[in-house]
Formats: sequence, structure tokens, C-alpha cells
Amino acid sequence: MALRNILNDNHSSLRTRAQEVKKINSAVLRLIDDMIETMHEADGVGLAANQVGVPKRILVAKSGEEEVIELINPRCEQAEGEALGIEGCLSVPGCYGEVPRSETIVVSAMNREGKTVRFELEGLPARIIQHEMDHLEGLLFTDKAVRMVDPEELKSEEKS
Repeated sequence: MALRNILNDNHSSLRTRAQEVKKINSAVLRLIDDMIETMHEADGVGLAANQVGVPKRILVAKSGEEEVIELINPRCEQAEGEALGIEGCLSVPGCYGEVPRSETIVVSAMNREGKTVRFELEGLPARIIQHEMDHLEGLLFTDKAVRMVDPEELKSEEKS
């Protein structure tokens, strides 16, 4: 495994729609492993392949303390409700915004073995997956934010 460079928000790769993975091979598996290591090292909760300069429809996301979801060619099958939440991004360091997202989603994808997997997610895990799926479409959270939030505002909320 190896750490990958996370691209910042002015890089053109982040504005490009990622391409479907046609075949799961050793390069795809190595990319997934590298993305997980990179996400952990950067103290992130999710990472899309185009954030590390690979325009493929692959994302990884934390779904708990230790568990990581790996999704290849993810598709949102269902989305319900709406909630506002504060988001940041490894590609937009130090920037935060209030973003509307669906409260619950159903996502299907392939796993690293090429089998179809399906997840029903709500709350923070649903928000993380939607954020990463936006990356695969060439969108950043700043495109959807209804309000940008000053980092000092976040610190004062954490203290109260």
C-alpha cells in the first residue's frame, strides 16, 4: 500500500465525471487499498478515486470506528428525507459548509470481489456516501452548500 496525493479544489480532475470500472484487477485493488490508507492518514471519513487523480468510479468511506465501505461503480437506488449538515472535504482543507443531503439512501455497487452489494444508510454514513458520490460526478460540497461556515463558528459550537 502507498499514500496517494489528495488533489486540492482547483485541480481539473475534481471537476471531471469519473468513468465506470470495467474490470476489477490488481491495479483497482491496489488503488482501493491505497485510498483507504490515504483516507486514514489524512484523518478523513471518505475518499473518491478522482480525489487522488484516478478518474474511476470508486470510493471508500468509514461506516463506523473501524469498518470501511468500498464501493465500485456505486448507484443511488433510493433517497428519502432531507437534512442540513456541516461538511468539509480533504480536497478543500479548512473550508466548511452547510449542505442539504438525503437523510436515508439505498446504494448498490460492486465490492472488490466483483459481487453486487447493497447498503441502506442513514445519518452520517449516508451523508458521507452522498458527498463521495458527488465527487464521482465532478461536484464539490461547495457547489451544494447553502451557507459557508467559518471554522471559528465550528470551534465555538464544539465548546458549547
